[in-house]
Amino acid sequence: MRKIASFDVDHDKITEGIYISRIDGDIVTYDMRTRKPNMGDYMDNLTMHSVEHMFATYVRNSEIGEKIIYFGPMGCQTGFYLLVRDTEPQKVLEIVKDTLEKIINHTGKMFGQSRTECGNYRNLNLEAAQLECKRYLDVLNSSEVTFKYE
Repeated sequence: MRKIASFDVDHDKITEGIYISRIDGDIVTYDMRTRKPNMGDYMDNLTMHSVEHMFATYVRNSEIGEKIIYFGPMGCQTGFYLLVRDTEPQKVLEIVKDTLEKIINHTGKMFGQSRTECGNYRNLNLEAAQLECKRYLDVLNSSEVTFKYE
């Protein structure tokens, strides 16, 4: 059986950052790596779920919102996947940073935090999302982004 593409990347060499994981026609999969894999520092479910609600809502309401195919957490608890159609990587990076800023500065109710909107609405926390987004934005702002794995 063929391995999926993400298993061909040496996860011991991946650092926090944003990478182009694969390209399928006009859809690009971005690996938004918020944690270094296999180091014992993983996001808990509350954090992943909270970032997912906030990021997905803001990015789908951004200027490239109609080009967003998917945003969601990695099962390994070290980041998220963002699938975007027909958009330059630098524009995606700009939108990702802007989205993180909006989450960090968000006041008021968390998006989708009701029984009718979410199947596990009690497992959401705005502060957890804000802390993770601040951590990740600091990573993205601290080094040049090449979108390539080492």
